[in-house]
Amino acid sequence: MTATENAPATAHSAAGESVIKLEYHQRLTNSDLAPLRKQSWTWYNIFAFWMSDIHSVGGYVFAGSLFALGIAAWQVLVALIIGIVAVNILCNLVAKPSQLAGVPYPVTTRVSFGVMGANIPAILRGLIAVAWYGIQTYLASVAFGLLAIKFWPSLAKYDVVDDYGFLGLSILGWGGFILMWILQAIVFWNGMETIRKFIDFCGPAVYVVMVILAGYLIAKAGWSNVSLDLSVGPGKVGWDSVTATIGAIALVVSYFSGPMLNFGDFSRYGKTFGEVKKGNFWGLPVNFLFFSLLVVCTVSAGVTVIGKDENGAIITDPVHIVDRIDNTTA
Repeated sequence: MTATENAPATAHSAAGESVIKLEYHQRLTNSDLAPLRKQSWTWYNIFAFWMSDIHSVGGYVFAGSLFALGIAAWQVLVALIIGIVAVNILCNLVAKPSQLAGVPYPVTTRVSFGVMGANIPAILRGLIAVAWYGIQTYLASVAFGLLAIKFWPSLAKYDVVDDYGFLGLSILGWGGFILMWILQAIVFWNGMETIRKFIDFCGPAVYVVMVILAGYLIAKAGWSNVSLDLSVGPGKVGWDSVTATIGAIALVVSYFSGPMLNFGDFSRYGKTFGEVKKGNFWGLPVNFLFFSLLVVCTVSAGVTVIGKDENGAIITDPVHIVDRIDNTTA
């Protein structure tokens, strides 16, 4: 056999260019699982990944809801700090083996679960991803329905589930959901490099829109009407406040459990482990705390400017906040 014939093979997939050596077992190797030929992500790419993850509608509603648990604002802040620091530490632990070897999460689990046993956590995380993808797609698709009704009011009748709907979603809702699904699929099918470019742009771009929204609402409401404490009803005291704070910490960790578990799929692209850790620091503790404060200012000012919902509850969904602003451009 010549030296050329003995050289590792190069494979291309949506995950990128990988190296498949001759000694790799054929049943345990493919272009998605093999080590990457080139790891090029910097700390900013990791930072932008977390920005894009946290900035989802789900993240917005989640952050706002923490401030309505009936505990003091300082307790919520403590819960946020402890929870997100724990997430940061766990993400670094998950990231290291994938970054060092250039392989995704399903491969690193072979160390703990065995070659065949690793299929179990890999399938479980896939099932969780399916559900989470559906939740996020639905939350984002609501905007399409609201936009359609805003510009074409006659479509409002198709947003009534009882008259035009099935499986709990109206015809208009299904239209928005399918459109959102297709738009995401277009990005995904173009591979990880396209996803990287997309999140590099969208991470900071969403912040620009969020700051504009917060600034608009604060200017309308006035600083005197902005509070960092969104607690409703009688506040929890004593042991109840302690358990609620611990619950808030657990909520922060559990909210990030999905991307945290799968983070090896992204950390494998990091140039060095140091770059990954730096991106995690700026993307998790720093970014999440700033994001949470921005959410609270927006929601708090929104109560004054647009009021509460039909049930008298604070509106934490940014899509519905914008929908209530009497400004078509907004």
